[in-house]
Amino acid sequence: MGFPNLNGETKLCGLFGFPVEHSLSPAMHNAAFQSSELNWAYLPFAVHPDHLAKAVQGIHPLNLAGVNITVPHKQRIIPLLDEIEPTAAKIGAVNTIVNCGGKLVGYNTDGAGFIRSLAEEADFRPQGKTVLMIGAGGAARAVAFTLALSGCKAIYFTNRTTETARELAKEIALNCGTNTEVLPWGLKMPKETVTGVDLVVQTTSLGMWPNWQAAPEFPFAAVHSGQLICDLIYTPRQTSFLQQAAVQGATVLNGMGMLLYQGVLAFELWTGQSAPIEIMKEALARQLVTEGKS
Repeated sequence: MGFPNLNGETKLCGLFGFPVEHSLSPAMHNAAFQSSELNWAYLPFAVHPDHLAKAVQGIHPLNLAGVNITVPHKQRIIPLLDEIEPTAAKIGAVNTIVNCGGKLVGYNTDGAGFIRSLAEEADFRPQGKTVLMIGAGGAARAVAFTLALSGCKAIYFTNRTTETARELAKEIALNCGTNTEVLPWGLKMPKETVTGVDLVVQTTSLGMWPNWQAAPEFPFAAVHSGQLICDLIYTPRQTSFLQQAAVQGATVLNGMGMLLYQGVLAFELWTGQSAPIEIMKEALARQLVTEGKS
C-alpha cells in the first residue's frame, strides 16, 4: 500500500524489532490510516539490540507519534521509558509506546488484544473461568497476567522447562491473587485437569509456518465440546494443534484476533480515534494470502 499523503505534515509511527521483515503491522496500520483519512504512516525499523537505547532516544527528536515494540525488545525497553502503564508494569513487557509531548509512555496491548479477541470472536469472558497455559515465554506472560487481572479463577501452567513455569505461576499468584498450579509437560499432565478447564491457550512456536505439522504433546482425548482451545499462532490459520482439538468437538481460535486487536488498541492510543477494525482485518488477510501463509 502506498502513502498518497506523504509530506512534511505526515505523522509517523513505527515498529522497533529485530528482525521486522516478517511483520504484518505495516500493512494493517497503513490501511487503517488511509481508511480513516489520516495523514499518518507506519514504518518498520530493524533495531539491533545494541542500538535500542539510541533508537528510543530518537523517538522524541524525530517526532514519532508512537512505536510498537516486538521481539527481542519488549522487556529491555522498560527502563528506557518515562512512564509505564500499570498493567504493562505488572506484565513486565511493553509492546506499544505513545509519545505524549516528549514523554514516552509504555503500554502492553498484547494481553488486552487477546482478551478482546476472546470476547469478539468466541463470546468468551474470563471472569470466574479456569485456564491452561501451554508455554511460559513472553506471549504466555502477557496473556496469563491479563487473564488473571480480568478475573480468572485459576490458571494452570505447563512448560518444557518446568522452573520457568513455576516462576511465572508464582509471580501471577503474588501480584494478582489468582490460584495457580504447574502441571507436568506433555502427555504426563493429568487428563482430568485438561477436561475441567474452560480455556486452553497454546503459546509456543510449535506449529508455526513452515513447520505447520508440529504440535506440543497434549492429551487431546481429554478435550471436549464446550471448551475453547486457542493457539496464538496465525500462520497457518489452523495449526495441527487446533485441528486435533477441533476433532474432539472443541471451539478453536487462532492468534489472528490477538494480532488484530493489539493493533486496534495501539491505533486508538496513538490517534485518539476509533480504529477501522474491518479494514485492518482485511489488510491482514490480504497480506497472508500475498505471502502464501493462509
